[in-house]
Parts: sequence; C-alpha cells; structure tokens
Amino acid sequence: MTTTSPAPPVVTAPAPGPSLSGAGLLTVLLGAALPLIDFFIVNVALPTIDHDLHASEPVLELVVAGYGIAYAVLLVLGGRVGDAVGRRRLFIGGMAAFGLTSLACGLAPSAGTLVAARIAQGAASAAMLPQVLATIQATTTGQRRAKAMSLYGATAGLSMVAGQVLGGVLVSADLFGTGWRSVFLVNVPVAVVALILAVRTVPETRSVRPEPLDGPGTVLLTLALLSLLVPLTEGQASGWPLWTWLSLAAFPLLAYLFYAVEARADRAGRTPLIPPSLLRLTSLRRGLVMMVPFSIGFSGFMFVIAVALQQGERVAATTAGLALAPMAGAFFVTSLLGPRLVARWGTRVVTAGGLLQGLGIGLIALAAWRTWPDLGIVQLLPGAVVAGIGQALQLPVLFRIILSEVPATRAGVGGGVMTTTQQASLALGVATLGTLFLSLAPHVGMRDALVTTLVVQLVAIAVTVALSLRLPRRIA
Repeated sequence: MTTTSPAPPVVTAPAPGPSLSGAGLLTVLLGAALPLIDFFIVNVALPTIDHDLHASEPVLELVVAGYGIAYAVLLVLGGRVGDAVGRRRLFIGGMAAFGLTSLACGLAPSAGTLVAARIAQGAASAAMLPQVLATIQATTTGQRRAKAMSLYGATAGLSMVAGQVLGGVLVSADLFGTGWRSVFLVNVPVAVVALILAVRTVPETRSVRPEPLDGPGTVLLTLALLSLLVPLTEGQASGWPLWTWLSLAAFPLLAYLFYAVEARADRAGRTPLIPPSLLRLTSLRRGLVMMVPFSIGFSGFMFVIAVALQQGERVAATTAGLALAPMAGAFFVTSLLGPRLVARWGTRVVTAGGLLQGLGIGLIALAAWRTWPDLGIVQLLPGAVVAGIGQALQLPVLFRIILSEVPATRAGVGGGVMTTTQQASLALGVATLGTLFLSLAPHVGMRDALVTTLVVQLVAIAVTVALSLRLPRRIA
C-alpha cells in the first residue's frame, strides 16, 4: 500500500470526535440523493420544456449541461470550504440554496431564466454534496464507516436511475397544472424537511487549522473543465463553430498548467486544491480511473434511452421514465447484498458487476434491434434488470475503494476529488454518447443510432472490467 502525502496534514478535531447517528446518516444521504436526482430528472422533461418555453436545441442542452458543468467545476472547492468553515454549516447552507434555486427553476418564465437558475442550482449542489462524504469519513470508523459508504454508494446509484423514473411520472401527472415545473418544485418541500433534520441530527466537523483557498488551482481547474465540457455539450447543436475546436485544443494545456501549479504547491508544503500526492494512494488512483468510463457510459445511456423512446417511439414521459424502473429496483435490491458479497469476495465483485452490466446492455441493444419501433417496458425488462444488478455491484463498492485510504484529515478534499471526477464524467457521457446518438439519428434512423451508441457503451464497459482487475483485492 502506498502512503499519504508528505505535506503537513490538516489537523481535525481531536479524538474522540463527533459520531453520526442513524438519523444524521439518513439526512446526509438525502443531501447526496437530491443533486444526482436533479441531474437526470430533466431528461424526460425536455420535450415539454421545449413546448412551453419555445427553447432552441442549444438552450435545452444548457438546461442539462449548465447544471452539470457548474456542479462539476465547484465540487472540489465546496469540499475545501467545508473543511474550513464547518461541514454541517455548509451542508445546511447548500441545502437552503438548493431549495431556493429549485423554486427559481420551477417558476422560470423563460428558457434563459431557467438556464441561469439551473447553473445556480448546480453551484448549490456543489456546496452541499462534498460535505456528505466528508461528514461520513470524519464521524464514522470501521464497520460503521463501511456500512455508511455502502449506503452512500447505493443511494447515489439508485438516485441516478430513480431521477429519470420520477421525472417521467411527475411530467405526466401534471400536478396542479404544473407540468414540467413539478420536477423542480418537488425539491422545495424535501429541502425544507432536510434542513430541519440537518439542524437537529448532523454533527459539526471541520479542520482546526484550515488551509487558505487555492486561488490559482481553483481558476485553472475551472477553466480546464469548462474548456472540455462546454464545447462537447454545445458543439453538436451549434454546428461545431471555430470556438469549440479552439476550446478543446486549450484543454490539454490548461490541464497541464493545473497539475504543474498543484504539484509546486504540494512540494512547498501548502495544501493545493487537489494535492497530487493524494493520487499516490493506490486505491484512490485506480478507483478514479475506473470511475471515468463507468460514469460516461451510465449517463450517456440514460440520456440516449430517454430521447430514443420519446422522440423515436413517441411514447409518453411516464412510459419513458418507467421503462427504467426495473433497473432501479434491481439496483436497490442488489445494493443491499453488496457489503456481504464484498466481505467474502473482495473487489472481484466489481469485475463480476461489469460483466453483468455488459450482458444487460447487450440484451437491451438486441431488444432494440429486433423489436423497434415497439421497444417498451416488457422488451427492456431482461436487459434493464441484469444491467441494474451489474451497476449495483460496481458503484457502491467503487466509492468505498476510492476513499478507503483517505485519512479523515483530508476527507473534504478526497470526497471533492471523487465527486468531481464522477460529475465531470457524467457530463462528459451526455456530451459524447448523446452527441454521437443525435448526430447519427438523422442519417441512419433512431434504431440504428441507439444500437450503435449502446455498442460504444459496451466498449466503455469492457474498459471498466479490465481496470477492475487492477483494484486492490481487499478494501481497507
């Protein structure tokens, strides 16, 4: 096993530290669920948003991408600020902001206003989510931490699937005539309940000697992520103008400058935004590498299947959402068994999960090829169940692996690095696989575009299976 950073550690509250109760864990897990649900909940609402607000395709993409990009670029900063000012305090502030920005989204009078509110909602999520992992790391140990991390992973995975299901149900239900607005307004009462619970149940943790914020690192990380994600999300709809290519060309340079600045700060004994020395932790480094293709494939699939069912088969939002309900159910049931399986088989559970996920996506591709344009819940059922089982054997375990060696003194930084990697990869999946599907559909038809995209996802799954073989056999 490798060791942690040679840089002086940030000292946390002396032992024995605060302990996270069951109610507190439930509260922070609710805070973890909301941002991920909202990343996916709009997928099935886009057609009605287009109809009501007369939004162009680039603007509709910004409804999704604006949230995801703001979320991704601010996550690490959110973790660092929480370490400094108090994780409970920032969790509560982020939750309040999330509720208010959700209300702004639900009341948006125009497409431009909705995009601005979604960007603000992404920023609120970035303030809230890193505090969840940091609080778990700082207030639990041993088996309690392993159980809490398993529940976090299960919550995250289930939220990503359930968000799309819930979006379809809410849009079709048209509660009180709100239509698509209900997918945002539903967050408001949930956020109020979460705020009340957080005040009563979540303990405060923070660093005793907080490091100053890394201004150059923050700016360079933001510019690097923007230079990659913005052109990929907007390029296809905008016709790939010159600025998109210039932006993509700038990404490698900005990424290198970010690494160089962070490495210099690390060697000087300061605490950079993302300490390169943290990447010396074997389980964190290898887990993050595997997180990238997994998240790209997952989010790309969720976006593409929603578009294919609604625009290709002209099914209702409810049907498009409920088509993935079996996947959510299979994920939930399997995730409950995950800790026992890991205790017995170690991280080879992740390899088995990748193989099952690949089988499930293959079954979905076969069903699309053979039954289109009659692809529905029944036809998707076998593949969705098998894929859901496979995903549940990967994602919760992967979260545990990535953070298993991160010391409590760097809980906020470690959680921020992991969630930034995940969120940036989710946004990248929508941008890449979504762009591939939308580019192919006018030329080869919806069916062939869907099948081709699923085959590309199978390649990403094969990469995750290969990478899983390099994970440490046991989780610390």
